[in-house]
Amino acid sequence: MEALFEVQYALDTFYLLLSGTLVMWMAAGFTMLEAGLVRSKNTVEILAKNIGLYSIACVMYMLVGYNIMYGESASSIIPGIGFLISGDNTVADVLAGGEDAPVYSNIADFFFQVVFVATAMSIISGAVAERMKLWSFFLFAVVLTGFIYPIQGYWSWGEGFLDELGYADYAGSGIVHMAGASAALAAVLLLGPRKGKYGPDGKARAIPGANLPLATLGVFILWMGWFGFNGGSELKVSDVESANTVALVFANTNLAAAAGVIAALITARLMFGKADLTMGLNGALAGLVAITAGPDTPSLLLATGIGAVGGVIVVFSIVLLDKMRIDDPVGAISVHGVVGIWGLLAVLFSNDEASLVGQLAGIGAIFGFVFVASLIVWFLIKVTMGIRVDEEVEYQGMDLEECGLEAYPEFTGAAGSGK
Repeated sequence: MEALFEVQYALDTFYLLLSGTLVMWMAAGFTMLEAGLVRSKNTVEILAKNIGLYSIACVMYMLVGYNIMYGESASSIIPGIGFLISGDNTVADVLAGGEDAPVYSNIADFFFQVVFVATAMSIISGAVAERMKLWSFFLFAVVLTGFIYPIQGYWSWGEGFLDELGYADYAGSGIVHMAGASAALAAVLLLGPRKGKYGPDGKARAIPGANLPLATLGVFILWMGWFGFNGGSELKVSDVESANTVALVFANTNLAAAAGVIAALITARLMFGKADLTMGLNGALAGLVAITAGPDTPSLLLATGIGAVGGVIVVFSIVLLDKMRIDDPVGAISVHGVVGIWGLLAVLFSNDEASLVGQLAGIGAIFGFVFVASLIVWFLIKVTMGIRVDEEVEYQGMDLEECGLEAYPEFTGAAGSGK
């Protein structure tokens, strides 16, 4: 029996680490997606932003964020404060048995959780692209990953008041995706749109991305990483029930993404007369976000339907936000925020333990707190160091000003020399 406990512990720890590695790979997906959807003159800045935010998230969550989210609490609303993560389990802990015996490494749990907070911050990167100061973005990353995200995460996954209300969010449609979109919306409202995005009549003008093959690769990377995002959220795989649940989660995740692509392409064809690739890409992500709140309970057919609805919603949302002059270069607010809300409500179709009251409370609390807290932090950064580059830098591109490099120097050099 002792040997069995040790094998289960080792297997579940390895599964959590492998899943976390897949989620970490999503950072590459966000980077490629955003680099493909911005203009070439802003590519290096996007690359620097993404590798920088991931690194900041890892350090801040280790220093303080993890303990806020999962440490000792003051109440079901107010989390405790602590610094650095504690040590790992001992052999005696594992062999103790019973409900309180650990089933995986504490350090593995930290690793799995830290890549989630980095994902939330990655969502903001695309929404503020092509006009936000790099170091202002990094400063906000410190606050969001160290404090804002862990506080709202404590309310649910940390067994706070949302957990007590029955809020159900298996892998984070609200906790991760809607939270990131809420912070992005606050930033975009203070930033304003890119120069030239809207004409004198208020109509949106298309600003094509520089590299759609790269953006498509980014979506495929995100799609693959999402198997770790959702599948790993089962947290273990060493018994029959957990293994079957993981299999269902993987299949539902894949089907929801596929349905999102199909639905978005059909919707775009009906609305614009064209099969808009960017809408198809966002349809895949919308399907993934939609199923993330509850991939463990729907049938395969229901999961496909949930993803398809997400794919339709995201097209209409992107168009509506453009009409409202909310400039989001990659559609992040629509994909992760609007569709995140749909995903949380879709849980009610298959999870008997979820309630409408609990889901609405989660939507309201997470959006309200993250949006207001982010708006305050963004405003403080704006009045101290500024958040937007000046018009000349925006016109010339942010790469040389912020990073001193060009992403494609041979092309710009050839063009400049008249060759």
